[in-house]
Amino acid sequence: MPKKRPQRSRPTLKDVARKVGVHVSTVSRALAAQTNNRLAPRLVEKIRRTALRSGYRPNPAARALRTRRSRTIGVVIPDIADPAFPPIIRGIEEGLARNDYVAIVASTDGNPRRQQRVLETMRARGVDGLIVASALRSDAMLSKLASGIPVTTVIRKADAAGFSSVLHDEDDGIRLAVTHLVSLGHRFIATIAGPQTLSTGHNRHAAFNRHAKLLGVSLTPPLAAFARAFYEAEGERCTEELLVTGRPFTAIVCANDRLAIGAIAALRRHSLRCPEDMSVTGFNDMPLADRLSPSLTTVRVEHFRAGVEAAEIVVDMIEREGSEEPRQLVLPVELVVRGSTRRAPRRNTDRNAELSSKFA
Repeated sequence: MPKKRPQRSRPTLKDVARKVGVHVSTVSRALAAQTNNRLAPRLVEKIRRTALRSGYRPNPAARALRTRRSRTIGVVIPDIADPAFPPIIRGIEEGLARNDYVAIVASTDGNPRRQQRVLETMRARGVDGLIVASALRSDAMLSKLASGIPVTTVIRKADAAGFSSVLHDEDDGIRLAVTHLVSLGHRFIATIAGPQTLSTGHNRHAAFNRHAKLLGVSLTPPLAAFARAFYEAEGERCTEELLVTGRPFTAIVCANDRLAIGAIAALRRHSLRCPEDMSVTGFNDMPLADRLSPSLTTVRVEHFRAGVEAAEIVVDMIEREGSEEPRQLVLPVELVVRGSTRRAPRRNTDRNAELSSKFA
């Protein structure tokens, strides 16, 4: 039988260090994204080229044993099918890759029990930190299961202290939407608010009440319907709820784009045209919002940047071993005016009254 060729041993850091003529610790620093800035760029490049030619590949298991870190971050989102979350995940992956970390992503489908199982599993797998986009305002379970490791919430915030967060400027976004409608002559403006158990739903609704009052919106008390989730079907249900009140309104400020899409669909069922009879605004500027019919006037947020910033914060907390106080980062927003808003119609009150009589 032919003799088997002896298998070549896997190149090590020592092999690379010997070829370059430096200490092993120098090679280790040069190949780590978080420490290579401490060395001369030319030396870092030389070590990287030598490692590549040698066929050196890092051993994650050995490094984890040595550093007591897995270099993995658990990312928990409520709904992977929601168009808002893929850009956030891509941003998180980009921010983690810059620091030589990877993400483990799990979706909870908005189910608290599933979130509990996800958090327990991630902790058992030894994640170094968590980025959570599914936090409730009052989230005792998250506080308990995430204790002892760095946690950053993204686009949502838990009321409990101790977590860093990356948010969008909800207040300014709603202010921009209401101001835009008032500038078009709308004085009777309703709102479809998000779930009040979520910071996004609560904060955007509070902002609507505040800015509607400041800008002279005439509906007193404010006309609002509350969605149980940020889905199109809830936008439809809430629009029906607004119409049945019989109270006159010419515009609807929606807490996100999916609610706005549902609102426009419900208006169509009642032969109300958007924007000729009713203006509608959204929030998020989700992908394809400009391709809807009509294209959606909405508040644009920086989902990709939010993901990058959340990753940078959680990695910084890990590297500093939790020595820093929790950070709260608020990102700016902007209004994108498209086809779903126009000047207030002159006659809308009679149309709303006619619709309400159908439900009587």
